[in-house]
Amino acid sequence: MRITTRGRYALRASLAMAMMGKDGCPVSISSLSERENISSVFLEQIFFKLRKAGIVASVRGPGGGFYFARPLEKLTIKDILDAAGEELNLLPCNKQQDECDREGYCLSHAIWQNVTDLVNNYFKGITLASILERNNFKKDTVLKKIEKEPYG
Repeated sequence: MRITTRGRYALRASLAMAMMGKDGCPVSISSLSERENISSVFLEQIFFKLRKAGIVASVRGPGGGFYFARPLEKLTIKDILDAAGEELNLLPCNKQQDECDREGYCLSHAIWQNVTDLVNNYFKGITLASILERNNFKKDTVLKKIEKEPYG
């Protein structure tokens, strides 16, 4: 399993948007791009996928941008990675396509399947809200720091 740049950036941008969005106000791609030092073109592609998956919604025009379509308490890391097109699968074989010539006696398949299930369940159990809480996110303090010195 390998998380691609798209998946890592989708998670980073989602967390940044969670910190920057004031009371559900939209956050622009340009502000996310500047804050996270990610290409705005790449972020647009990522947010197209997130919107298609129902994770974010958008508002057009001046003052527009993206906002979460669901409460942060209901958005998991797995939701974001799935929407970005990441497949969290550690199986080193092609068994998913029923073309495995070792079917019926491959003992390692069950091990890799169990690890895949553990990873997926782990990411299903972490919400955006829990990450913010775990890291003592205090919106007012962080927002003031963001305005002064964006990090990359």
